[in-house]
Amino acid sequence: MNWDKVSGQWKQLKGKVKEKWGDLTDDDLDQVEGKRDQLVGRIQQRYGIAKDEAERRVDQWANELDQR
Repeated sequence: MNWDKVSGQWKQLKGKVKEKWGDLTDDDLDQVEGKRDQLVGRIQQRYGIAKDEAERRVDQWANELDQR
């Protein structure tokens, strides 16, 4: 799914983000507001992973949304 679609559907997708990354808080998701770089940063911070790994996981998750 292209990130413009994710951003546009952020309110609907917040539940799916929470399922995938349960350590993210509702406040995290509200602050992200559908911005990819913000989501990557929050995942990087909460899970203690490198930026490139967080980006890879976010992109993989967004691509999986297209397949559903």
